[in-house]
Amino acid sequence: MFRNSNITARLFDRQISAPAPGTSVNCNRRFYENLVPSHTIYDVECPDLSFCKFTHDGRYLITFSRNHQDLIVYRPTWLSYSCEGEVCDLPSKARRFESFFTQLYSVTLASSGTDVICKEFFLYMEGNQFGIFATSTTQIQDTPAIGGAIQGVPSFERIAFHLLRLEDGIVLDEKVFQNDYVNLNHDMGVLYDDLLAIVSIRYQRIQILQIRESGHLVDVRALGAFCYEDDELFLNSSSQCMHQLSENHAENGLHANQPNPDSLFLSGIKQRLLSFIFRGIWNEEVDRSQTVQSMKKKFYFHFQDYVDLIIWKVQFLDRHHLLIKFGSVEGVLQYSRSADHHPSFFAVYNMETTEVVAFYPNSAYELCGLFEQFGDHFYSASRNLLHLKFISSHSNNIHASDQLRIVKNKASSSLQVESLLCPPLSASAAIHLTFCLIFMLLWFLICQSQSPSPYFDHSLFRYDEKLISATERHRTSVDHPIKFISRRQPSVLKFKIKPGPEAGNVDNRTRKASSFLFHPFLPLALSIQQSMHFPPSMNIHYRQ
Repeated sequence: MFRNSNITARLFDRQISAPAPGTSVNCNRRFYENLVPSHTIYDVECPDLSFCKFTHDGRYLITFSRNHQDLIVYRPTWLSYSCEGEVCDLPSKARRFESFFTQLYSVTLASSGTDVICKEFFLYMEGNQFGIFATSTTQIQDTPAIGGAIQGVPSFERIAFHLLRLEDGIVLDEKVFQNDYVNLNHDMGVLYDDLLAIVSIRYQRIQILQIRESGHLVDVRALGAFCYEDDELFLNSSSQCMHQLSENHAENGLHANQPNPDSLFLSGIKQRLLSFIFRGIWNEEVDRSQTVQSMKKKFYFHFQDYVDLIIWKVQFLDRHHLLIKFGSVEGVLQYSRSADHHPSFFAVYNMETTEVVAFYPNSAYELCGLFEQFGDHFYSASRNLLHLKFISSHSNNIHASDQLRIVKNKASSSLQVESLLCPPLSASAAIHLTFCLIFMLLWFLICQSQSPSPYFDHSLFRYDEKLISATERHRTSVDHPIKFISRRQPSVLKFKIKPGPEAGNVDNRTRKASSFLFHPFLPLALSIQQSMHFPPSMNIHYRQ
């Protein structure tokens, strides 16, 4: 649509011409090529806080106190200062954090002295302006497995999920888990519209909650030991009948051991999974004379391995289907990326019919192909959210797809991948294995852990994703600026982001990490550099 890169000419072109149908928003986003955070304020005076993220509507900046007891919410107000001429030096009073943000309130979420706020967990309901936060006690490693708990899984004495109205900071409701283990890293509570899924790893239960407009967390269903709501009632009634039968046998002089239902039955989801695997192997064998041998090799030989699988994580595909990741107990306890090298499986589960729809190992060609073509459907969120439509991924952006292809090709030829292959595989198999490992890493990234900022749009800008990306994670800090180059004009540098002091770091031996918070639509960004021996350094990048 725009033939000229000048913003005035673009505004004039927009007045006299219309974009193609369905492309007006994308064409208007090209104005961000002219509206960039071109100025930086180094070493900003700011409160000693732990910065979380901007909400996706841009109205709030979420922060936590350093002791992880209090939630402090700010509102971006932009810099209110004017000057004459092109060269403008801000006074010292305008170079403070308060010049850009106004504190709305501070709320103590961790009321007891043993609780702390999980700084990596925050979910935002855009329609109702609700925020979901988590607090927990210290993790206990050696916890006895009682009451149906999984052996070897640690526990927290108390985990609480708080539903808070961000407009005024009022805590509306909370959901508490006692002596349980829930993975709170990287926003691992799963939100889809008004549904929230929380995975109890210790008790292998998927708790589905509904967030009402009134601000209440309502239990919808609990999946795990039971699939239907009346399964527990049916089993209890059966247990009573068996107990009555054993009493009758005792009166007649017959001695029978009363079976324990807890030791006889696998969980409901595990039974559904085993049934699906059994039927799949049974139906794939055309020659019935070979069915028994095939079942021995593919099902009964691995039966105990399937039984020992536990639920690691879960994602919403829609309001009725869940993508469940199964793996070993050893793998779920490893927080590093090496956990993704453990054998794992993925199952698609229908909550309404309680059926397993599909089951894949983590190295399945079909699953990796689906993720490569339809990656956006694996991220749990409502498809009605506007910001989700503009997060670049390899399945909706040709530039991101090309970049993923380059990563796959480089990784397939590296010695790291070759060391995993024993015996050596073909080139195509090596590429496939590499992509499966990439898939394991990307699958954890729910949409709310990615920034919808237009400066991460691969159609507009090109940048080094090893140094900065839309994923809100800490990265290794570098002393040189991070360049954002125009995608349409590869030789034009649009702006630079430099974390840390303006003159660079004096001690290059100390390892430093940087995090970046970009506003969803304003030309405003925060870069925070942290190291072990120095206080955090914040820079504010804005358009002057």
